[in-house]
Amino acid sequence: MAAQAAIEAEGLRKNYRDQEVLKGIDLHVPAGTVLGLLGPNGAGKTTTVRILSTLLGLDGGRAAVAGFDVAAQPREVRRRIGLSGQYAAVDEELTGRENLVLLGRLLHLGRTRARARADELLERFDLADTGNKPLRAYSGGMRRRLDLASTLVGGPEVIFLDEPTTGLDPSSRLVLWSVVRDLVANGVTVLLTTQYLEEADELADRIVVIDQGVVAAEGTADELKRKVGQERLEVTVVDPADLPAALSALNPLMVGELTRDDRKGVLAVQLSDGLAGVSAAAAALHRAGIQVSGLAQRRPSLDDVFLELTGRRAA
Repeated sequence: MAAQAAIEAEGLRKNYRDQEVLKGIDLHVPAGTVLGLLGPNGAGKTTTVRILSTLLGLDGGRAAVAGFDVAAQPREVRRRIGLSGQYAAVDEELTGRENLVLLGRLLHLGRTRARARADELLERFDLADTGNKPLRAYSGGMRRRLDLASTLVGGPEVIFLDEPTTGLDPSSRLVLWSVVRDLVANGVTVLLTTQYLEEADELADRIVVIDQGVVAAEGTADELKRKVGQERLEVTVVDPADLPAALSALNPLMVGELTRDDRKGVLAVQLSDGLAGVSAAAAALHRAGIQVSGLAQRRPSLDDVFLELTGRRAA
């Protein structure tokens, strides 16, 4: 396995009874980068994270995290990772600060360092004002942020975030994104599973799409989008009855397939000549006397990629 990889998996397999959940997953995550692991529910994302974080044994293949084999050296792996699962794992009987201090003491930081680390993380996750309140007074989003803060107490080299922003409001989600960017800038490696495709687009250096236990595609967000198709021009006509005439006017400029929504009066067409094609399309519609309420270029999105690869839309 490559020495420079913070996470490496080769032929990862896992069975539950008679069901093969992972069918030979390969991953390579360079240190100081973010890998976005995408896929529909049941695709194998959480199983992959649980194996890599030593919570679950593997039935085939090999994996290493921070340079240590997850099967042969699980203690060494655990010393170097942080993990946030899909649900907040915090003690309801303690305050936010007490939760973090307790974890710091368990990680042998010592009393003074554990308290300082707790204060730092409460500030970082916008929880300083509520740090002395019991967890029962926290909202779901606040609990989630505290859970995420707890993954950082020990200063891990590699962090696994399994759908970390589930239940967070937009403001809290932006706080998390900022923290992830800061961590990566300081050399931390992140494996992020998510069904929020905007999140993967914002954070991930590379994306792996898993479906039915296998890798369906991998690459940067731009590379995956290019696999779906080129940019399209979306034309919205004022009167949907003008769609046939609009299509006729644009036909000489079009390449590839088009999509058409008669109810909304929208055509999405791929043009042969980029920005020059957009100008030519606007002129053609004007000459045909077609009133247009919208004219915009649209790139394929990760949602288009997800739908193309898995046959489903993301959450």
